[in-house]
Amino acid sequence: MLQQTQAATVVPYYNRWLRRFPTIRSLAATTESDVLHAWQGLGYYARARNLHRCAKMIVEKFGGRLPNDPNELKSLPGIGLYSANAIAIFAFDQSLPIVEANTARVLSRLFNIRAPIDSTSGRRKLWDASAELVPQKGARDFQNAMMDLGALICTAHNPRCQICPVKTCCRARDPASLPLTESHSLSTKAGAVLLEQCGQRWRGMWMLPKIPAPRSAPIHTACFPFTHHRVTLQVFRSKAVRSASHQRWFPIRRLNKIPVPSPHRRAIRALLA
Repeated sequence: MLQQTQAATVVPYYNRWLRRFPTIRSLAATTESDVLHAWQGLGYYARARNLHRCAKMIVEKFGGRLPNDPNELKSLPGIGLYSANAIAIFAFDQSLPIVEANTARVLSRLFNIRAPIDSTSGRRKLWDASAELVPQKGARDFQNAMMDLGALICTAHNPRCQICPVKTCCRARDPASLPLTESHSLSTKAGAVLLEQCGQRWRGMWMLPKIPAPRSAPIHTACFPFTHHRVTLQVFRSKAVRSASHQRWFPIRRLNKIPVPSPHRRAIRALLA
């Protein structure tokens, strides 16, 4: 429930959910309609469907008991590396790395990670850094502390470095500049805008073209959630250029006819308004 949703919103839903489905078996035995009704109002309903499928699979494959092996957890619907490790850490006190919004920010600053945190290399560096730090015992308390450090002191804006308990270990010269943001460009000509086809995250959709580290000030900045962290999108003005093989010029009047990720669509609308 906490994925993509704030804790203050989740608490009443969580309490009602546990009263309605107090065990894995009770959740597995109910209908999808009942599950969706109990989830109504939280949005992102694929989470509810996956949770229902998880319960059924746990009953069928694991005798109704949640497995404590991260690899077995990852075999369940909707559970990836982050969720599997989080369950193993907080439910079973295993010594494992974890990367979410707050710990990603702390780790990127402590280790001065210069790759964007949602890139393949950036994610790998974050997970490697987390694995390097996690203790063999007390990982549950350690990871809780890391999340609190990011939420309360190593904040996204105006980090409180002067009272940070690990400031002597921090390798970042300018902590507030990390983690690095995503940089994209806005190029327009003759009533058209240049877009490029997405890979990985939004495969098959069209977004503003990626650019290397820019030297000018952004004309648009926005944050959006993705899986277990927040991404900062910055858009920079760019001169009209010849498009690459994976890029196309689209008439602005036709943008509502093509698939564009919501953060990029909002940026385009704001900049072209």
